[in-house]
Amino acid sequence: MTQMIFVNLPVNDLARSVAFYEAIGLHKETKFSDDTAAAMKLSDTINVMLLTHDKWRSFTSKAIVDAKTSAQVALCISRDSRAGVDAITEAAARAGGVADVSPPQDHGFMYGRSFEDPDGHVWEPMWMDPVAAEQGPGAFAQQDA
Repeated sequence: MTQMIFVNLPVNDLARSVAFYEAIGLHKETKFSDDTAAAMKLSDTINVMLLTHDKWRSFTSKAIVDAKTSAQVALCISRDSRAGVDAITEAAARAGGVADVSPPQDHGFMYGRSFEDPDGHVWEPMWMDPVAAEQGPGAFAQQDA
């Protein structure tokens, strides 16, 4: 079986969060969703599990971090192009998120922006030139010389 990742996020309003993630291009996997959790498919190997706070508490006794005021993780996802970075960031803003919670970054070989979902979870869509992704940014810089 291919290795997969399931990003689990506690959310205040499950329906609102499902609508947000659908608006930015994820698809709800109904066979793994109920009234306490929703499985949102980002790719064949990446899923975002949206969990009500009660459901979240069934997995850990640790306090739920208020993502609006504290950062525990930044979730970086690749896009196929700079336009793809812009498209998902702008879709997030239209769907009730906040775009560019950190300044956009443009390093030539790599371009990234950020957004928050309605609960404050930070996502960082990024694009990297395929040469830099394969050989590292130093090789990319040598091509420009």
